Amino acid sequence: MKKFKNPESVLVVIYCQTTKRCLMLQRQDDPNFWQSVTGSMEANELPKETAIREVFEETGINIIEQNLELIDAKRVIEFDIFPQFRHKYAPEVKVNKEHWFYLPLINEITPILTEHLAYQWLTIDDAAKLTLSPNNSEAIDKIYNLIKSN
Repeated sequence: MKKFKNPESVLVVIYCQTTKRCLMLQRQDDPNFWQSVTGSMEANELPKETAIREVFEETGINIIEQNLELIDAKRVIEFDIFPQFRHKYAPEVKVNKEHWFYLPLINEITPILTEHLAYQWLTIDDAAKLTLSPNNSEAIDKIYNLIKSN
């Protein structure tokens, strides 16, 4: 029996406080698609736990060991799943629920890529323009407010 993805996920925008740039990752299954860290929640997993796990899996950053501050944006949205990714979900599933987080870093890091083809650090504007995901773009745009409040 095929195991389908859970249509509830997290989005973690990683940005550098010194350079004011965001980390963007190039998907393996769609090389034209650049995004922040994202991933589906597992059974009995809380959104924050998923965010910590996904950041480690996709970049090698260990939030707990490095004592980093993962910021819960307290924003949950629903969006239509892109057609090219629907095959990963049960046939009746067309919408995904997403929880937003931010991970500020002091310095840009070289991520350990296991699930992506490439990475780049981009200005907030360039990162927001690069992603094909409107919700990812919106989450990146909101970093300006986050930076101002810190």
